[in-house]
Amino acid sequence: MELHQIRYFLALCDTLNFTRAAEQCNVTQPALSRAIRSLEQEVGGLLFRRERGLTHLTDLGRLVRPRLEQAMREMDAAKESAKSFLTVEQAGLRLGIMCTIGPLRFAGFLARFRIDNPGIELSLIEGVPDTLSTMLESGELDVAVMASPGGFPERFVLHALYSERYMMAFPAGHRFARMNAVSIRELDNEPYLWRLNCEHGDQFTQAGHACGVRWRTVYSSEREDWIQIMVGAGLGVTMIPEFSAILGGVQTRPLVDPAVEREVSLVTVAGRRFSPAVAKFVGAVKAYRWPEPDATLSSGAIVAAE
Repeated sequence: MELHQIRYFLALCDTLNFTRAAEQCNVTQPALSRAIRSLEQEVGGLLFRRERGLTHLTDLGRLVRPRLEQAMREMDAAKESAKSFLTVEQAGLRLGIMCTIGPLRFAGFLARFRIDNPGIELSLIEGVPDTLSTMLESGELDVAVMASPGGFPERFVLHALYSERYMMAFPAGHRFARMNAVSIRELDNEPYLWRLNCEHGDQFTQAGHACGVRWRTVYSSEREDWIQIMVGAGLGVTMIPEFSAILGGVQTRPLVDPAVEREVSLVTVAGRRFSPAVAKFVGAVKAYRWPEPDATLSSGAIVAAE
């Protein structure tokens, strides 16, 4: 059963006249008649009675008409959905975000993207790099924003967005507040809060051991907000990315010796064709001018406490 047969059948149901139905469908009457006969052969019986210019639906015709009308409605709805998707009037996009990336850098971009593309519904999925990479390869994600000190699979295409330093986070009134940068040596025997999802955790541990730091871990958590709340409550200090959302009561200084940076990139899969919505998003990300870091925190020197 073909779509044009259904369309001709429904037109004939409305007009009960082969000539007018053919005109309505913009085909010749013989072509319409052949299509109706072919449809009758497929369903196994007559759909119309033809009596000297009078055409009537048979019982079989009346039986199948509601179902074919529903099929035509479904087809029209499918066409409209496809049109909306292809013209980005109504489309979805699944964006993977590494869980340690703060939203501050993206708030302006997302606001601009929403204004320019109101029909795109953006779903944000958080995860660690390994999980996001697996989801991206399997097609569960369209694109991802993440960093990985160990690199990414060769199949991935990276577009660098911005770099950010690691900062020392501490509560108000802490001795680090009198410094403009903090060395990892200063962590010796300092109560420390471990961010379990930090991709540079091993690097920090090794650097500390090389300097003779005695790590005194008091709490650890996968939750960035819990760690910062504990910092603000005076339970310890931690190292966080520069553009994390800083909660009240938490202060930061750049980490030096070693100074650690990470590059945050837009990650896609090589050779995978973009949907119109994904193409719009990728283009917008690449064209966006990401804000510069705060110049007041650019000094790498350590100032001793007075």
